[in-house]
Amino acid sequence: MSEQLSDIGLVGLAVMGQNLALNVADHGFRISVYNRTAATMEKFVAENPNTPGGLVGQTTIEAFVASLKTPRKMIILVKAGAPTDAVIEGLLPHLDQGDIVIDGGNALWTDTIRREKDLAAKGFRFIGSGVSGGEEGARFGPSLMPGGDPAAYKEIEPIWTAIAAKVDAVTGKPIDGASPGKPVVGGVSCSTYIGPNGAGHYVKMVHNGIEYGDMQMICEAYSIMKNLLGMAPGEIGDVFAEWNTGLLDSFLVEITADILRQKDPVTGAPFVDIVLDTAGQKGTGKWTSVNALDMGVPAPTVAEAVFARCLSAVKDERVYASTKLVGPSQTFTGDKKAMIAAIHDALYCSKICSYAQGFQLMREAQKEYKWTLNFGEIAQIWRGGCIIRARFLQKITEAFGRDGKLANLLLDEFFNSEIQRTQGNWRKVIAEATLCGIPVPTFSSALSYYDGYRSASLPANLLQAQRDFFGAHTYERTDQPRGKFFHLDWPEPGRPQIAS
Repeated sequence: MSEQLSDIGLVGLAVMGQNLALNVADHGFRISVYNRTAATMEKFVAENPNTPGGLVGQTTIEAFVASLKTPRKMIILVKAGAPTDAVIEGLLPHLDQGDIVIDGGNALWTDTIRREKDLAAKGFRFIGSGVSGGEEGARFGPSLMPGGDPAAYKEIEPIWTAIAAKVDAVTGKPIDGASPGKPVVGGVSCSTYIGPNGAGHYVKMVHNGIEYGDMQMICEAYSIMKNLLGMAPGEIGDVFAEWNTGLLDSFLVEITADILRQKDPVTGAPFVDIVLDTAGQKGTGKWTSVNALDMGVPAPTVAEAVFARCLSAVKDERVYASTKLVGPSQTFTGDKKAMIAAIHDALYCSKICSYAQGFQLMREAQKEYKWTLNFGEIAQIWRGGCIIRARFLQKITEAFGRDGKLANLLLDEFFNSEIQRTQGNWRKVIAEATLCGIPVPTFSSALSYYDGYRSASLPANLLQAQRDFFGAHTYERTDQPRGKFFHLDWPEPGRPQIAS
C-alpha cells in the first residue's frame, strides 16, 4: 500500500512556520514539512506526534514535493527577498505543471507580481498571501490575505477558510478559545480572496502601515498621561483596560494595558520603565509610506509613525540634545479626569484618520495595478486574527456596506458624526501637549490631514505660483476650466509685475 499523500506542504520551520503547520494539522489536514536544517524538522515532528491531520517530516526537497497530492500546494515561510527566491528555485525542478507555490511571508508586493508572472510563464501557479497575527495568530487563527490566480486560490480556499481566525457573524467580535488540537468551530472566517498577483501582499503591507500608526498613537496617549498628568504605568494600564471595553476595544489596546501593569521580574519595577526607548522596524511601514509618496496619496500619519521610530533610534543624540535644547516650562493645571477622557477622543479621532488614509491608499493602488478590491471584505477579515483587530473595524465594514465606492472614510455618515462629536477634545489634547513640549507626531499629523481634507481652499495656490516663477511649471486658473494650464512671464525677483 502506497504512503498516504499530504494535503499541503510547508517549507520553513521557524516559529511562524511551526505554528502555522500545527494550525493546519489541527484542522484535519495532513501536512508535509521541510526545513533546510533537518534536525529542526525532526525535533518539531517528534514533539507533535498526535495532531488530528498529521505532520509528516521530509528531509529532502525531492521527497517533500513527492509527498503532496496533486496539484501540489506548498507554503513558503522563510525570510522575505532572496531567501524566498532561493526556495522557489529549489522547488521548481521537482514540480509539475499547475502546482501551486504559496508565499506566506512579508513580501514586497512588487516581488510577488514578479514571481507570479515568472512562474505563470513556466506553467506553475503562485499565491502571495499576507498572514497577520504574529506567532499566536499563526497557531490559532490568523487573518489571511491571499492574492494571485483565482483558480489557484480555489484550490487552497478550504484550508485557508479553516485555519483563519473566526469572528461572530452578528457582532464581528473575534471568537476565542482555540487550543492545541481543538480549533474554533463556527463563525465567519477572516480570509478572503483579495485580487490578482501582488494584491494580497499589498493589502498586508497597508495593514502593517496602519499597525505602525496604531502603535505610535497608543504610545502618544501613554506619553501624555505619563508626562502631562504624572501618572504611573500601572495607573495608565488601568485606563487602557477600561478603554478596551468601549470604542477602542482592540488587540493593541488590550496588550498595552497588560504591558503597563507588568512588573520587571529582575527589579520589580514597572516593566515598561526598564525597556530602552529605541524602537525597531522591519520595513513594511516604510514601504507603505514610500508607496504613498510614489502614488501621490496623502498618508502622513503612517509616515510620522515611521519617523517616530527613526527618531527613537538616535538615542545617544537625544540624550545629548536634552542637555542643550530647552522646551516650554508650562505644566498642566486642568482637570485630570477630563483630560483622560479627551486623550481617549484624540486617540479615537486620530485612528479614524489613519485608517482613512490606509483605505485611500488601497483605492489608488487598485487603479495603478488594475485590481478590484473589496474594501468591506478587507475590513471584515481584519476584525479577527490580525494585529490591528478591533471593534472599530466592524464600523468600517458597515461603512463600505453602505457605499462600496466610498471615497474616504471621513465622508461616511457614522465616522463624520463621530469626528464632529469628539474633535474638540482632539484639538484640546494636541494643543495642551504642544504647549507643554510633549511630542505627538501622529495625533498632530492626523488632525492636519483632517483639516486639510475638509478645506475647500488650501495655500497650494501660492505654492504653484512659486513653482511657475522659478521653474515655469504652469498653473491652473480659478476663472478657467480645470485642466487648462497657463504660464506667467515673470519679471526679475524683487520686481513684481503690475497689471495695467
